[in-house]
Amino acid sequence: MATTIKFGTDGWRAIIADDFTLENLKRVADATAHWIGTLENPKNRVVVGYDCRFGGELFAQTTARVLAFHKIEVIISKGFVSTPMISFAAKQKNTDCGVIITASHNPPSYNGYKLKGSYGGPSLPEHIAKVEGLIQDTFMHTLESFEFYEKSGLIKTEDFETEYVNHALKSFDIEGIRRSNITIAYDAMYGAGQNAVERLLPMASTLHSEFNPSFKGTAPEPIAKNLKPFINFIQNKRDIDFAFATDGDADRIGIFDGEGNFIDSHHIILLLIMYLHKHKGLGGKVVTSFSCTGKIKKLCELYGLQHITTKIGFKYICGYMVEDDVLVGGEESGGIAVKNHIPERDGVWIALTIMEFMMATGKKLKDLIADLYAEVGSFAVERYDLHITEEIKQTIVTKCKENSYSSFGKYQVVSIEYLDGYKFYLDTGSWVMIRPSGTEPVLRVYAESPNLDECVNILEATKAAILH
Repeated sequence: MATTIKFGTDGWRAIIADDFTLENLKRVADATAHWIGTLENPKNRVVVGYDCRFGGELFAQTTARVLAFHKIEVIISKGFVSTPMISFAAKQKNTDCGVIITASHNPPSYNGYKLKGSYGGPSLPEHIAKVEGLIQDTFMHTLESFEFYEKSGLIKTEDFETEYVNHALKSFDIEGIRRSNITIAYDAMYGAGQNAVERLLPMASTLHSEFNPSFKGTAPEPIAKNLKPFINFIQNKRDIDFAFATDGDADRIGIFDGEGNFIDSHHIILLLIMYLHKHKGLGGKVVTSFSCTGKIKKLCELYGLQHITTKIGFKYICGYMVEDDVLVGGEESGGIAVKNHIPERDGVWIALTIMEFMMATGKKLKDLIADLYAEVGSFAVERYDLHITEEIKQTIVTKCKENSYSSFGKYQVVSIEYLDGYKFYLDTGSWVMIRPSGTEPVLRVYAESPNLDECVNILEATKAAILH
């Protein structure tokens, strides 16, 4: 029986040699080719790349061969690349779409297949649905070799990384950042951002900036619990002003100050709004996902900017960025995009923007956050991932749907929002949100309050109430 292939919030991901096989990959690439055939005036051109994961080059070349079989011109990356590099190339090279072989921040046993739009960002949900609907149970065709399609002119190789680096050099005052007194540390997490960062910021102190498809057994997700060696690295250096990490395909970011304190995405989004609007005078809407801090809406109100909340998944944010004038688009999980680039999450680009903010103001990161708190007040957001059975997960979801929760411990529920999950506003002015994973027996529980201790108290009270 054929494996059912479903795209999640950001592409198809599966365990290598289990469901992520050459046969299944051919089925997905074949569906992509058939989808291109349904387009009005297709360009019949696709860019393909791969990150640092096991088998990336083989999987990318196999994808290219399937597309070439269908007489689609393929431009494939020279070596591993980040997801933003593929998105940038998809836009620059007048394509129908881009394909990046990556499982992003998932554990090293996974690989995946992300589709990118011709506009330079995640494929829109309706396009993904069409590709899914075209996936056949088997791939029946016989392919020629990669070299055969190269000689026929259907496949050619280009240096997407250099094109991306040159774009960054034109867009930022990189020389100013290099000459500034800002001392930088970077944890590549063995991911695809490593070469570009070393080219852009050669003075940065680096960690895990080498090719290692196993990621040393750690999921390459730039969150504090995965970055303890980097925190020690920063603290031992004692002279770092700005530190950042990017995930496996370098579209997500985690930031630390010089003392090794983690700066989450909520704070990063707010800092970007401050810099781009207040300091650079840029306008546009701010689009963020349902799990983001309420302080974003508050800052937008202070600045007279329109704020839009979307479902969770950057593809929803991208939809606005493609159609509208958007200043900042971001989500809680570390994926953030800004104006005058591509409508795509880009960890390296966001790091350069924050560094430029520091250089322009002459302030340390903690001083910029103090300025932010002066405008919107201090806050903390925390998340628990509850690994439970599917049965328990569904029971809790049913109770949420039926409005069965009027309190969590001492915290009384005063109202509920249902955009994507269940966000309970509490009598203390804080909120807690319950959202089930769509692919795993996992329940994600988020909370926001004025400080981290109170966040943890809310999460513990919620956990006790729903699992009693």
